[in-house]
Amino acid sequence: MLRRYPDVGEPLACEPITKGLLNHGYRVSTTRGSYFLKHHLDKKHIDDATGERATIVRQHRATQRLASLGVPVVPPLTDAEGTTVTVIGDRCYALHPWVDGLHRVGSQLTPHQSRRLGTLLGAVHTALEQVMPADGEPEPSDGPLPAGYGSPHAADTFALIDELLAVARGQRPRDSPRDAFDELAVHRLVERRALLERHAHRRPPTPDGPATGWVHGDFHPLNLLYRGADPVAIVDWDRLGVQPRAEEAVRAAAIFFVQPGGELDLAKVRAYARAYRRAAGAAGAELAAAVHRVWWERLNDFWILRWRYRLDDRRADPQFPAVSALAVWWTREYEAVCAAFAE
Repeated sequence: MLRRYPDVGEPLACEPITKGLLNHGYRVSTTRGSYFLKHHLDKKHIDDATGERATIVRQHRATQRLASLGVPVVPPLTDAEGTTVTVIGDRCYALHPWVDGLHRVGSQLTPHQSRRLGTLLGAVHTALEQVMPADGEPEPSDGPLPAGYGSPHAADTFALIDELLAVARGQRPRDSPRDAFDELAVHRLVERRALLERHAHRRPPTPDGPATGWVHGDFHPLNLLYRGADPVAIVDWDRLGVQPRAEEAVRAAAIFFVQPGGELDLAKVRAYARAYRRAAGAAGAELAAAVHRVWWERLNDFWILRWRYRLDDRRADPQFPAVSALAVWWTREYEAVCAAFAE
């Protein structure tokens, strides 16, 4: 791999990066410095992977353009042939400069830093609007822009709840005894079913038109690096795509500012959302509609339990207490959450 990059020096060490749930990356040390080697996963590894070469090239092109506008990104290096993607066998790789930095969750951010976070995401969205093709004008090798999408149906969620309850309550192999996680899962599943029965009439309508606006697609603490108080790099652009921009802003806040008990720090959310609206030129009504769609999405979502019980993958288990509590708290405090984002 490194032979394709004559300016990076001779390899000295290669260490896997352990943070993150889906990333396959390595810190490579050479005689000339440190680099991040990314293996772009394909559909053999995860269902929603974006490991096709043309898709990766689009991501790389986007980060190069964003960097020219001053957005803190880390574009890949170009190899001796002028390309940014290396294909070895059936796997795609890219080499990036190494960036020293730390991840920060919302509890580590001051109100001022929360505003800066909202401003940063707003700047990302407006910069993407400048560097990516306009709606209906896909770049070469891109497919058509996605149409408006519907929200989950409660009936489908009830069926999923029944399936997950059966496993969590003990219909499993004998070598997998029930534990405290399973007890909490049962409690949350029963609780969520009751909430959905009560609020099924509030399912958001399907949008009339297609989604508009390019977004990062996965903006959360593990994809943002800080040096001191300053964000220095937004990484992992694998899910770059066209989605409702305000929904990304709401989803990001729900990850950054969730507290261990499942509540959102609404003071910081308010500071973040006001800054985002100013930077992105988004109206309060747009944020309110996004809050409603993301709330309903969270109410119907059990991705952590699907990973555990369908895939026997427990990497996300530590997130479940706060994530599952958030859906309940958000339902109870719906009006206050809307106000924090939209006013």
